Amino acid sequence: MNFYDYNVINAAGEPVSMSDFKNKVVMVVNTATGCGFTPQYKDIESMYEKYHDQGLEIIDIPCNQFAGQTPGSDKEIHDFCTLNYHTQFPQMKKSDVNGNNSLELYEYLKNQQSFKGFGKGVKALAMSAMLKKIDKDYKNNSDIKWNFTKFIVDREGNVVARFEPTVKMSEVESFILSLL
Repeated sequence: MNFYDYNVINAAGEPVSMSDFKNKVVMVVNTATGCGFTPQYKDIESMYEKYHDQGLEIIDIPCNQFAGQTPGSDKEIHDFCTLNYHTQFPQMKKSDVNGNNSLELYEYLKNQQSFKGFGKGVKALAMSAMLKKIDKDYKNNSDIKWNFTKFIVDREGNVVARFEPTVKMSEVESFILSLL
């Protein structure tokens, strides 16, 4: 199977086929409304506004698996995002990205791009220290580690990058721009 063979359910309960995004650059991101990384919504919306007409699509998949930081209903999440960050990109149904109930799409994404570390800097060190307390072996599996992990899919449907939430959004934007 490839990226275009998967479906997710949107916040209205309707299936969305990844094949709808053929010939587009796609960023798939698991999000949260009450996380220290939640302000990344501002940068994600900015990228969407700047590059959507050039072929960028964003698939927002809210997830409540990380410290319960997305407790609301799909409608409450949508209202929060549109009110606070004026988001216009498609938002999917709140879903799991790890474990027995994780989306098949996420299993595929994680198999294509495994965890490679948090990078350098204060946020990276803080994430590493926190995760060591939760899972001493966190570095050795491809699970999503936290909210706002981003997967980038090129125009041919290849999963070409994974960015952890600690990576600067300017770096994510530069990479996306190189694919457009």
